[in-house]
Amino acid sequence: MEIYLVGGCVRDQLLGLPIKDRDWVVVGATPAQMLQQGFQQVGKDFPVFLHPETKEEYALARTERKTDAGYYGFECNFDPTVTLEQDLLRRDLTINAIAQTLDGKITDPFNGQQDLENKILRHVSVAFTEDPVRILRVARFAARFAPLGFTIAPETMQFMQQMVANGEVDSLVPERVWQEMVRALQESAPEVFFAILRKCGALVRIFPQLDCLWGVPQKPQYHPEIDTGIHVMMALQQAVKLTAKPEVRFAVLCHDLGKGATPKDQLPSHNGHEERGVALINAWCNKYRVPNNFRDLAVKVSRWHLHAHRVAELRPETIIKLFQGLDAFRSPVNLENYLLACQSDATGRGGKQDSAYPNAALIQSAFAAATSIDVQPLIQQGLDGATLGAAIVRARAKAVQQSLK
Repeated sequence: MEIYLVGGCVRDQLLGLPIKDRDWVVVGATPAQMLQQGFQQVGKDFPVFLHPETKEEYALARTERKTDAGYYGFECNFDPTVTLEQDLLRRDLTINAIAQTLDGKITDPFNGQQDLENKILRHVSVAFTEDPVRILRVARFAARFAPLGFTIAPETMQFMQQMVANGEVDSLVPERVWQEMVRALQESAPEVFFAILRKCGALVRIFPQLDCLWGVPQKPQYHPEIDTGIHVMMALQQAVKLTAKPEVRFAVLCHDLGKGATPKDQLPSHNGHEERGVALINAWCNKYRVPNNFRDLAVKVSRWHLHAHRVAELRPETIIKLFQGLDAFRSPVNLENYLLACQSDATGRGGKQDSAYPNAALIQSAFAAATSIDVQPLIQQGLDGATLGAAIVRARAKAVQQSLK
Protein backbone atom coordinates (compact mmCIF):
# COMPACT_ATOMS: atom_id res chain seq x y z
CA MET A 1 0.00 0.00 0.00
CA GLU A 2 1.39 3.39 -1.07
CA ILE A 3 -0.13 6.70 0.03
CA TYR A 4 0.26 10.02 -1.79
CA LEU A 5 -0.91 13.58 -1.21
CA VAL A 6 -2.56 14.72 -4.43
CA GLY A 7 -4.43 17.48 -6.21
CA GLY A 8 -5.06 21.01 -5.02
CA CYS A 9 -3.07 20.80 -1.80
CA VAL A 10 0.12 19.86 -3.69
CA ARG A 11 -0.56 22.55 -6.29
CA ASP A 12 -1.20 25.27 -3.71
CA GLN A 13 1.84 24.24 -1.68
CA LEU A 14 4.03 24.63 -4.78
CA LEU A 15 2.45 28.03 -5.44
CA GLY A 16 3.08 29.14 -1.87
CA LEU A 17 -0.63 29.47 -1.18
CA PRO A 18 -2.49 28.43 2.00
CA ILE A 19 -3.61 24.80 1.97
CA LYS A 20 -7.29 24.40 2.83
CA ASP A 21 -7.94 20.66 2.42
CA ARG A 22 -5.68 17.68 1.95
CA ASP A 23 -6.65 14.80 -0.32
CA TRP A 24 -4.90 11.45 -0.51
CA VAL A 25 -4.75 8.63 -3.03
CA VAL A 26 -3.97 5.06 -2.01
CA VAL A 27 -2.25 2.74 -4.49
CA GLY A 28 -2.25 -1.04 -4.15
CA ALA A 29 -5.07 -1.42 -1.62
CA THR A 30 -8.55 -2.93 -1.52
CA PRO A 31 -11.65 -1.63 0.26
CA ALA A 32 -11.39 -4.51 2.73
CA GLN A 33 -7.84 -3.51 3.67
CA MET A 34 -8.90 0.09 4.23
CA LEU A 35 -11.78 -0.96 6.46
CA GLN A 36 -9.48 -3.26 8.43
CA GLN A 37 -7.31 -0.26 9.26
CA GLY A 38 -10.27 1.66 10.67
CA PHE A 39 -11.12 3.86 7.70
CA GLN A 40 -14.78 4.72 7.17
CA GLN A 41 -16.08 4.24 3.64
CA VAL A 42 -18.15 7.01 2.01
CA GLY A 43 -19.34 7.44 -1.56
CA LYS A 44 -21.26 4.99 -3.68
CA ASP A 45 -19.74 5.23 -7.17
CA PHE A 46 -16.17 4.49 -6.04
CA PRO A 47 -14.55 3.87 -2.68
CA VAL A 48 -13.50 6.96 -0.75
CA PHE A 49 -12.52 6.57 2.88
CA LEU A 50 -12.27 8.91 5.86
CA HIS A 51 -9.18 8.59 8.02
CA PRO A 52 -10.16 7.31 11.49
CA GLU A 53 -8.48 10.29 13.21
CA THR A 54 -8.02 13.21 10.80
CA LYS A 55 -11.23 12.50 8.80
CA GLU A 56 -9.32 13.50 5.65
CA GLU A 57 -10.36 11.77 2.42
CA TYR A 58 -8.38 8.82 1.08
CA ALA A 59 -9.44 7.55 -2.35
CA LEU A 60 -8.30 4.31 -3.94
CA ALA A 61 -6.35 4.86 -7.15
CA ARG A 62 -8.73 4.39 -10.05
CA THR A 63 -9.22 4.62 -13.77
CA GLU A 64 -12.38 5.68 -15.59
CA ARG A 65 -13.94 4.56 -18.85
CA LYS A 66 -16.55 6.65 -20.67
CA THR A 67 -19.76 4.68 -21.12
CA ASP A 68 -22.42 7.34 -21.72
CA ALA A 69 -22.94 11.08 -22.12
CA GLY A 70 -22.77 13.46 -19.20
CA TYR A 71 -21.39 13.60 -15.70
CA TYR A 72 -22.52 10.14 -14.60
CA GLY A 73 -21.55 8.31 -17.79
CA PHE A 74 -18.41 6.65 -16.41
CA GLU A 75 -17.34 3.20 -15.30
CA CYS A 76 -14.69 3.22 -12.56
CA ASN A 77 -11.99 0.62 -11.94
CA PHE A 78 -10.30 0.69 -8.54
CA ASP A 79 -8.38 -2.54 -8.79
CA PRO A 80 -5.23 -2.69 -6.59
CA THR A 81 -3.13 -2.95 -9.78
CA VAL A 82 -4.04 0.63 -10.84
CA THR A 83 -0.86 2.71 -10.74
CA LEU A 84 -0.37 6.24 -9.48
CA GLU A 85 0.33 7.49 -13.01
CA GLN A 86 -2.89 5.89 -14.28
CA ASP A 87 -4.82 7.63 -11.52
CA LEU A 88 -3.22 11.01 -12.26
CA LEU A 89 -3.89 10.56 -15.97
CA ARG A 90 -7.66 10.81 -15.40
CA ARG A 91 -7.40 14.22 -13.69
CA ASP A 92 -8.46 17.44 -15.39
CA LEU A 93 -5.43 19.77 -15.40
CA THR A 94 -1.71 19.11 -15.22
CA ILE A 95 -1.40 21.41 -12.22
CA ASN A 96 -3.88 19.15 -10.40
CA ALA A 97 -2.09 15.93 -11.45
CA ILE A 98 0.92 16.24 -9.16
CA ALA A 99 1.45 13.83 -6.25
CA GLN A 100 3.70 13.91 -3.20
CA THR A 101 4.90 11.07 -1.00
CA LEU A 102 4.72 11.15 2.77
CA ASP A 103 8.42 12.12 2.88
CA GLY A 104 7.91 15.02 0.46
CA LYS A 105 9.04 13.54 -2.86
CA ILE A 106 7.16 14.97 -5.86
CA THR A 107 5.77 12.78 -8.66
CA ASP A 108 4.85 14.84 -11.71
CA PRO A 109 4.38 12.66 -14.81
CA PHE A 110 2.54 15.33 -16.86
CA ASN A 111 4.77 18.37 -16.25
CA GLY A 112 2.37 20.16 -13.94
CA GLN A 113 5.22 22.00 -12.22
CA GLN A 114 6.32 23.48 -15.53
CA ASP A 115 2.76 24.66 -16.21
CA LEU A 116 2.67 26.19 -12.73
CA GLU A 117 5.87 28.07 -13.52
CA ASN A 118 4.52 29.20 -16.90
CA LYS A 119 1.07 29.98 -15.41
CA ILE A 120 -0.83 27.72 -17.82
CA LEU A 121 -4.06 25.81 -17.23
CA ARG A 122 -3.63 22.75 -19.47
CA HIS A 123 -5.56 19.48 -19.77
CA VAL A 124 -3.78 16.25 -18.85
CA SER A 125 -5.04 14.09 -21.73
CA VAL A 126 -7.74 13.74 -24.37
CA ALA A 127 -9.87 12.12 -21.66
CA PHE A 128 -10.55 15.72 -20.56
CA THR A 129 -13.27 15.88 -23.22
CA GLU A 130 -15.25 13.06 -21.62
CA ASP A 131 -16.53 15.03 -18.62
CA PRO A 132 -18.51 18.27 -19.21
CA VAL A 133 -18.01 19.39 -15.59
CA ARG A 134 -14.41 20.06 -16.53
CA ILE A 135 -15.53 23.03 -18.61
CA LEU A 136 -16.90 24.60 -15.44
CA ARG A 137 -13.90 23.58 -13.36
CA VAL A 138 -11.40 25.09 -15.78
CA ALA A 139 -13.43 28.32 -15.86
CA ARG A 140 -13.46 28.34 -12.06
CA PHE A 141 -9.71 27.76 -11.81
CA ALA A 142 -9.24 30.57 -14.32
CA ALA A 143 -11.29 32.83 -12.02
CA ARG A 144 -9.13 31.82 -9.06
CA PHE A 145 -5.73 32.11 -10.69
CA ALA A 146 -6.26 34.94 -13.19
CA PRO A 147 -4.94 37.49 -10.65
CA LEU A 148 -1.70 35.46 -10.58
CA GLY A 149 -1.42 35.68 -14.37
CA PHE A 150 -2.71 32.22 -15.31
CA THR A 151 -4.28 31.65 -18.73
CA ILE A 152 -5.87 28.66 -20.44
CA ALA A 153 -3.79 26.75 -22.97
CA PRO A 154 -5.19 27.28 -26.51
CA GLU A 155 -5.52 23.53 -27.10
CA THR A 156 -7.50 23.17 -23.86
CA MET A 157 -9.85 25.96 -24.92
CA GLN A 158 -10.29 24.16 -28.26
CA PHE A 159 -11.30 21.02 -26.39
CA MET A 160 -13.82 23.01 -24.35
CA GLN A 161 -15.31 24.53 -27.50
CA GLN A 162 -15.48 21.11 -29.09
CA MET A 163 -17.28 19.68 -26.06
CA VAL A 164 -19.88 22.45 -26.26
CA ALA A 165 -20.34 21.88 -30.00
CA ASN A 166 -20.80 18.15 -29.38
CA GLY A 167 -23.59 18.81 -26.89
CA GLU A 168 -21.74 17.48 -23.84
CA VAL A 169 -22.51 20.63 -21.88
CA ASP A 170 -26.25 20.01 -22.32
CA SER A 171 -26.03 16.90 -20.16
CA LEU A 172 -24.60 18.70 -17.13
CA VAL A 173 -26.31 17.84 -13.85
CA PRO A 174 -28.10 20.94 -12.45
CA GLU A 175 -26.58 20.57 -9.00
CA ARG A 176 -23.04 20.49 -10.41
CA VAL A 177 -23.65 23.62 -12.49
CA TRP A 178 -24.76 25.49 -9.40
CA GLN A 179 -21.99 24.01 -7.25
CA GLU A 180 -19.29 25.20 -9.64
CA MET A 181 -20.92 28.59 -10.19
CA VAL A 182 -21.33 29.41 -6.52
CA ARG A 183 -17.72 28.40 -5.90
CA ALA A 184 -16.64 30.61 -8.81
CA LEU A 185 -18.58 33.52 -7.32
CA GLN A 186 -16.39 33.21 -4.23
CA GLU A 187 -13.15 33.48 -6.20
CA SER A 188 -11.16 36.70 -6.46
CA ALA A 189 -12.05 37.27 -10.13
CA PRO A 190 -15.47 35.65 -10.74
CA GLU A 191 -16.01 37.70 -13.89
CA VAL A 192 -13.30 35.55 -15.52
CA PHE A 193 -15.47 32.46 -14.95
CA PHE A 194 -18.22 33.95 -17.10
CA ALA A 195 -15.77 35.29 -19.68
CA ILE A 196 -14.34 31.80 -20.19
CA LEU A 197 -17.79 30.23 -20.45
CA ARG A 198 -18.70 32.84 -23.08
CA LYS A 199 -15.51 32.21 -25.01
CA CYS A 200 -16.05 28.46 -25.25
CA GLY A 201 -19.77 28.86 -26.00
CA ALA A 202 -21.03 27.27 -22.79
CA LEU A 203 -22.64 30.32 -21.19
CA VAL A 204 -25.42 30.61 -23.76
CA ARG A 205 -26.30 26.95 -23.10
CA ILE A 206 -26.13 27.15 -19.32
CA PHE A 207 -27.24 30.70 -18.57
CA PRO A 208 -28.82 32.24 -21.70
CA GLN A 209 -30.54 34.92 -19.60
CA LEU A 210 -27.08 36.26 -18.73
CA ASP A 211 -25.33 35.56 -22.02
CA CYS A 212 -27.81 37.64 -24.01
CA LEU A 213 -26.92 40.83 -22.08
CA TRP A 214 -23.74 41.39 -24.11
CA GLY A 215 -24.57 43.73 -26.95
CA VAL A 216 -27.67 45.17 -25.26
CA PRO A 217 -27.23 48.98 -25.14
CA GLN A 218 -27.98 51.29 -22.21
CA LYS A 219 -28.21 55.07 -22.07
CA PRO A 220 -24.65 56.46 -22.04
CA GLN A 221 -25.49 59.24 -19.55
CA TYR A 222 -26.12 56.53 -16.94
CA HIS A 223 -23.84 53.85 -18.33
CA PRO A 224 -20.73 55.16 -20.08
CA GLU A 225 -19.76 51.53 -20.78
CA ILE A 226 -23.09 51.22 -22.70
CA ASP A 227 -23.04 47.42 -23.05
CA THR A 228 -25.20 45.71 -20.39
CA GLY A 229 -23.05 42.59 -20.20
CA ILE A 230 -19.96 44.70 -19.57
CA HIS A 231 -21.83 46.63 -16.88
CA VAL A 232 -22.90 43.46 -15.06
CA MET A 233 -19.32 42.19 -15.00
CA MET A 234 -18.11 45.58 -13.73
CA ALA A 235 -20.75 45.47 -11.00
CA LEU A 236 -19.63 41.95 -10.07
CA GLN A 237 -16.06 43.21 -9.73
CA GLN A 238 -17.33 45.93 -7.39
CA ALA A 239 -19.22 43.35 -5.35
CA VAL A 240 -15.98 41.43 -4.87
CA LYS A 241 -14.45 44.57 -3.34
CA LEU A 242 -17.41 45.09 -1.01
CA THR A 243 -18.29 41.63 0.26
CA ALA A 244 -17.35 37.96 0.32
CA LYS A 245 -21.00 36.91 0.54
CA PRO A 246 -21.79 34.70 -2.48
CA GLU A 247 -25.51 35.45 -2.24
CA VAL A 248 -24.82 39.17 -2.71
CA ARG A 249 -22.52 38.51 -5.64
CA PHE A 250 -25.18 36.29 -7.22
CA ALA A 251 -27.79 39.02 -6.77
CA VAL A 252 -25.47 41.48 -8.52
CA LEU A 253 -24.97 38.98 -11.33
CA CYS A 254 -28.75 38.78 -11.81
CA HIS A 255 -29.84 42.35 -11.09
CA ASP A 256 -30.19 43.43 -14.74
CA LEU A 257 -31.35 40.18 -16.39
CA GLY A 258 -34.57 41.96 -17.32
CA LYS A 259 -32.66 44.21 -19.72
CA GLY A 260 -32.08 41.21 -21.94
CA ALA A 261 -35.84 41.00 -22.48
CA THR A 262 -36.40 44.69 -23.26
CA PRO A 263 -38.31 45.10 -26.56
CA LYS A 264 -35.87 46.25 -29.23
CA ASP A 265 -38.01 49.26 -30.14
CA GLN A 266 -37.53 50.62 -26.59
CA LEU A 267 -33.72 50.45 -26.54
CA PRO A 268 -31.63 51.93 -25.05
CA SER A 269 -34.35 52.57 -22.43
CA HIS A 270 -35.23 49.68 -20.13
CA ASN A 271 -38.49 50.66 -18.49
CA GLY A 272 -39.83 47.78 -16.41
CA HIS A 273 -36.66 45.71 -16.55
CA GLU A 274 -36.75 45.28 -12.77
CA GLU A 275 -39.91 43.15 -12.80
CA ARG A 276 -39.02 41.41 -16.07
CA GLY A 277 -35.88 40.19 -14.37
CA VAL A 278 -37.83 38.49 -11.58
CA ALA A 279 -39.34 35.89 -13.92
CA LEU A 280 -35.96 35.21 -15.52
CA ILE A 281 -34.29 34.74 -12.15
CA ASN A 282 -36.99 32.35 -11.00
CA ALA A 283 -36.77 30.31 -14.19
CA TRP A 284 -33.01 29.90 -13.93
CA CYS A 285 -33.11 29.14 -10.19
CA ASN A 286 -35.81 26.53 -10.73
CA LYS A 287 -33.78 24.80 -13.43
CA TYR A 288 -30.57 24.66 -11.42
CA ARG A 289 -32.14 24.17 -7.97
CA VAL A 290 -30.59 27.27 -6.51
CA PRO A 291 -31.00 27.62 -2.71
CA ASN A 292 -33.84 29.89 -1.64
CA ASN A 293 -31.64 32.44 0.13
CA PHE A 294 -29.79 33.12 -3.12
CA ARG A 295 -32.98 33.27 -5.15
CA ASP A 296 -34.83 35.50 -2.68
CA LEU A 297 -32.09 38.12 -2.49
CA ALA A 298 -31.61 38.13 -6.27
CA VAL A 299 -35.36 38.68 -6.77
CA LYS A 300 -35.44 41.49 -4.21
CA VAL A 301 -32.46 43.27 -5.75
CA SER A 302 -33.85 42.94 -9.28
CA ARG A 303 -37.23 44.28 -8.20
CA TRP A 304 -36.06 47.13 -5.96
CA HIS A 305 -32.55 48.23 -6.97
CA LEU A 306 -33.67 51.43 -8.69
CA HIS A 307 -35.37 52.51 -5.45
CA ALA A 308 -31.97 52.74 -3.78
CA HIS A 309 -30.56 54.89 -6.57
CA ARG A 310 -33.57 57.24 -6.39
CA VAL A 311 -34.17 57.27 -2.65
CA ALA A 312 -34.03 61.08 -2.43
CA GLU A 313 -36.96 61.26 -4.87
CA LEU A 314 -39.15 58.69 -3.11
CA ARG A 315 -42.11 59.41 -0.88
CA PRO A 316 -41.65 58.22 2.72
CA GLU A 317 -44.50 55.74 2.23
CA THR A 318 -42.67 54.26 -0.75
CA ILE A 319 -39.53 53.84 1.33
CA ILE A 320 -41.57 51.98 3.95
CA LYS A 321 -42.90 49.73 1.18
CA LEU A 322 -39.30 49.10 0.14
CA PHE A 323 -38.42 47.98 3.66
CA GLN A 324 -41.48 45.77 3.73
CA GLY A 325 -40.67 44.32 0.32
CA LEU A 326 -37.17 43.48 1.53
CA ASP A 327 -38.65 41.98 4.72
CA ALA A 328 -36.11 44.21 6.47
CA PHE A 329 -38.14 44.78 9.64
CA ARG A 330 -38.08 41.05 10.36
CA SER A 331 -34.59 40.43 8.96
CA PRO A 332 -32.37 43.56 8.87
CA VAL A 333 -29.56 41.61 7.16
CA ASN A 334 -31.75 41.68 4.04
CA LEU A 335 -31.33 45.45 3.92
CA GLU A 336 -27.58 45.17 4.46
CA ASN A 337 -27.23 42.69 1.58
CA TYR A 338 -29.54 44.72 -0.65
CA LEU A 339 -27.47 47.88 -0.13
CA LEU A 340 -24.23 46.04 -0.91
CA ALA A 341 -25.74 44.86 -4.19
CA CYS A 342 -27.08 48.33 -5.03
CA GLN A 343 -23.72 49.95 -4.32
CA SER A 344 -22.07 47.38 -6.60
CA ASP A 345 -24.55 48.31 -9.34
CA ALA A 346 -24.11 52.05 -8.87
CA THR A 347 -20.31 51.94 -8.93
CA GLY A 348 -20.01 49.21 -11.57
CA ARG A 349 -19.99 51.76 -14.38
CA GLY A 350 -17.37 53.45 -16.47
CA GLY A 351 -15.53 56.03 -14.36
CA LYS A 352 -17.61 55.34 -11.22
CA GLN A 353 -15.62 52.49 -9.68
CA ASP A 354 -14.09 54.65 -6.94
CA SER A 355 -17.19 56.77 -6.30
CA ALA A 356 -18.95 56.92 -2.95
CA TYR A 357 -22.54 55.74 -2.58
CA PRO A 358 -24.20 58.16 -0.15
CA ASN A 359 -27.63 56.66 -0.83
CA ALA A 360 -26.72 53.71 1.36
CA ALA A 361 -26.30 55.99 4.38
CA LEU A 362 -29.60 57.75 3.58
CA ILE A 363 -31.47 54.46 3.47
CA GLN A 364 -29.80 53.21 6.65
CA SER A 365 -30.78 56.44 8.40
CA ALA A 366 -34.35 56.08 7.16
CA PHE A 367 -34.48 52.49 8.37
CA ALA A 368 -33.16 53.44 11.79
CA ALA A 369 -35.88 56.08 12.02
CA ALA A 370 -38.58 53.63 10.94
CA THR A 371 -37.50 50.98 13.43
CA SER A 372 -37.39 53.50 16.26
CA ILE A 373 -41.20 53.71 16.31
CA ASP A 374 -42.71 52.18 19.42
CA VAL A 375 -45.90 50.35 18.43
CA GLN A 376 -47.09 49.79 22.00
CA PRO A 377 -48.90 53.18 22.29
CA LEU A 378 -50.80 52.35 19.10
CA ILE A 379 -51.82 48.97 20.50
CA GLN A 380 -52.89 50.63 23.76
CA GLN A 381 -55.21 52.85 21.73
CA GLY A 382 -57.12 49.70 20.85
CA LEU A 383 -55.91 49.46 17.26
CA ASP A 384 -55.52 46.03 15.74
CA GLY A 385 -55.40 44.19 12.42
CA ALA A 386 -55.32 46.29 9.27
CA THR A 387 -56.02 49.45 11.23
CA LEU A 388 -52.97 48.90 13.42
CA GLY A 389 -50.85 48.07 10.38
CA ALA A 390 -51.85 51.29 8.62
CA ALA A 391 -51.13 53.35 11.74
CA ILE A 392 -47.67 51.80 12.05
CA VAL A 393 -46.91 52.61 8.40
CA ARG A 394 -48.02 56.24 8.90
CA ALA A 395 -45.88 56.61 12.03
CA ARG A 396 -42.87 55.06 10.34
CA ALA A 397 -43.33 57.19 7.24
CA LYS A 398 -43.42 60.33 9.34
CA ALA A 399 -40.20 59.30 11.08
CA VAL A 400 -38.58 58.58 7.72
CA GLN A 401 -39.63 61.99 6.42
CA GLN A 402 -37.95 63.67 9.37
CA SER A 403 -34.75 61.65 8.89
CA LEU A 404 -34.43 62.68 5.25
CA LYS A 405 -34.72 66.42 5.88
